[in-house]
Amino acid sequence: MPSRRTILAAGLAFPLAAACSGPGGDAPRGAIRITFWSALRGSQQVVDAFNKTQNRIHVVFQQIPSGDQGGYAKLSNAVRAGNAPDVATIEYPQVPGFAIDGVARDLTGLVSDRLRAKLLPQALRLTTFAGRVFTVPLDVEPMVLHYRTDLFAQHGSGPPRTWDEFTAVARKVRDERRRLVAFATDGATQFAALSWQAGAQWFDTSGGAWNVSLADAATRRVAGYWQDLIDDGLVFANGVAGRQGDAQIGQGLVLARLSGAWDAGAQMKARPGQKGKWAIAPLPQWDPAHPAVGTHGGSTFAVTRDSAHPEAAMEFIEWQVSHPDALRARLSSGTSSQYPAAPDLVEVGRKAFDRRYYGGQDIYRLFEAEAAKIRDGWTWGPRMSATQRVLQDGFARAGAGQGTLLDAVRDAQRATMPDLIALGLATTEHSS
Repeated sequence: MPSRRTILAAGLAFPLAAACSGPGGDAPRGAIRITFWSALRGSQQVVDAFNKTQNRIHVVFQQIPSGDQGGYAKLSNAVRAGNAPDVATIEYPQVPGFAIDGVARDLTGLVSDRLRAKLLPQALRLTTFAGRVFTVPLDVEPMVLHYRTDLFAQHGSGPPRTWDEFTAVARKVRDERRRLVAFATDGATQFAALSWQAGAQWFDTSGGAWNVSLADAATRRVAGYWQDLIDDGLVFANGVAGRQGDAQIGQGLVLARLSGAWDAGAQMKARPGQKGKWAIAPLPQWDPAHPAVGTHGGSTFAVTRDSAHPEAAMEFIEWQVSHPDALRARLSSGTSSQYPAAPDLVEVGRKAFDRRYYGGQDIYRLFEAEAAKIRDGWTWGPRMSATQRVLQDGFARAGAGQGTLLDAVRDAQRATMPDLIALGLATTEHSS
């Protein structure tokens, strides 16, 4: 069997190891006990709901930090120590890396035809490589435009339908304090979604190799577009995940945000005082006759190589991603707006979501329309965390007037290649 370092582009058929999970939890007598690690809100409620449905499988849940705050390091360390959980949450950009490293078990033989039929094909293809499935999608998050209806109204503007209109609105609303939006210098995944929409293909595995092209024509178009907005002072250029970004939104210094569907719930939790002031619109398009979007955010579930009970783990995963009661339990926290990867659950989300924050807008109907526009064929790279760090370092420099966004993209490509080679992967590089 080929090594897992070279197999990703040609099948990903990893050897499977098994180890018992640690003790803990009050399982019914005779029940199979599995452990589940996740940073997702509402996970405890989901586990509680699942455990009440039957007494054959008992899930023990542990809340862990998000990936950026150490959750992925914790998972990797647990696998090295042989005591990883049975089930773990992995975001889409990290799936290839955890597959290559043997953390995520090959699930191809465990994913039933019934489950495949329930999932949005674009979502499942994001976790499938050379026909092998490594994680199961929970949600898929089309990028949308979140905007302040009151501030747009002050300027007589509606949500822009095209990127040309976006520039025009940015010029119209700019004043000494406010800007239309902030370019997220800490937002590599936001930039990836914008490039994805424009037709970029940063990675692919055709020809049995990892082919890398971060600076392709579509990405250069996106980088140039946003560079012009920054140079003309039409947008802020700063991190959006920290205090500065929070202040810009809280004080009404930015009129809009570009992020995934999930962010509607996060906005409700973070800024309850802005209730009734926000709405959501489709992402502006390059070509309205051929609309497309990328995704920003979204999570998947892996069965780890340490799981001694992969069939039971998979049964729990299938329930999580496809059963109406699972979504109801997750949404019971009142702060989630995830768009389910199982289209049959959209109506559940629509009914469970409190629309009052968004002035009664049926945001799930909009998410449904946007999810249908997700451009198929995107592949995340094997070491996206490292690629993202280099990209964001370059964005921060560009935001400070030192270099450009395109410089950051090219630097990220140069830094990515040695990582892939160190993994023993066959690679090709397409430079521009």
